Amino acid sequence: MQGIPDFIPTNQKVEYINALLRVGFDTIDFGSFVSSKAIPQMSDTPEVLKSLDLEGTKTKLLAIVANQRGAEIAAESEKISYIGYPFSISETFQLRNTNATITESLERVRDIIHICFQNNKELVIYISMGFGNPYGDLWSVEICQKWVDTLADLGVRIMALSDTIGVATPDSIAYLFKHLIPPHPEVEFGAHLHTQPHNWKPKIMAAIESGCTRFDAAIRGFGGCPMAKDELTGNMATENILSVTNELQLDTGIDMTKFNLAIEKSHMIFNPLH
Repeated sequence: MQGIPDFIPTNQKVEYINALLRVGFDTIDFGSFVSSKAIPQMSDTPEVLKSLDLEGTKTKLLAIVANQRGAEIAAESEKISYIGYPFSISETFQLRNTNATITESLERVRDIIHICFQNNKELVIYISMGFGNPYGDLWSVEICQKWVDTLADLGVRIMALSDTIGVATPDSIAYLFKHLIPPHPEVEFGAHLHTQPHNWKPKIMAAIESGCTRFDAAIRGFGGCPMAKDELTGNMATENILSVTNELQLDTGIDMTKFNLAIEKSHMIFNPLH
C-alpha cells in the first residue's frame, strides 16, 4: 500500500488485513511506524493496529520501522511480534531509505535489538539491495556475506534477502542462499523478491531448491519500495508462490478458500483508480 499516492481509508485497510489474518500466513507485514511525511500512506498505522482482530489466528504481526523511535512505538503494542528494519548494503540506498549511512544504520540495529529484547519482540532484518543495486555502489556476494555475518554476530536471527529493484536472477539467488544458509544454521533466511510478470517462477524455484523456506509476497504482486528508483517492479505475487508450493506438494498451511476471499477484498485497495 505504501506506494499508492491516494490515501486508502483506514477502515478499508483494516477490513483487508483482517481478511489476510484468516488465511493462515505465518506473518502479516501490516504497517510502518515511520515518518508520515516520508510515507503518508502509513500515517494511520496506530489506528489500523487497534482494529486488527487476532482472535482465532496464529498469524503474527510485523511492523516496519526506520529508526529507534519507531521501534520504541512498535514495541509498546502486545499485538506486534516482529519489528522489521531495512538494512541496505548499498550506502546510497540506505541514505535514501532511512536517512542514515550503513555505519549509522548498524548502530540503529544495535538499539533496536535492545528494544526487542526488553519487550519480547523479534527483529527481522531486510538486506535491501541484497542482489545488486543501480546506484554504482560496490556489490558482491562477499559484501553481502560480510554484513550477514556481522548481523548474525549481533544476534539477528531472521534475515530476508531483498531484491529491492528486481535485478536478481535464478543463478544469483541460488548462489547467495547456498553460500549464506550453511554457515548460519541459527538464522532463518527469507526471500523478499521483486519481479516482473514473465520471470517469477525460476526465481522462486531457485530459492526453494537452495534451502529458503521463508518468502515475502503480496497478493496480485502489487507494491514496491517508494524510496527505490522510479521504474518499479512489483512484489512477488502470493498466488505465484502458492502455485509453485502446490505444484511441489509443499504444505503451507494456507486456507485457499479464505485466500480467494482475501484476493476479492484486495480489489478495493489495489484497483485502477489508484
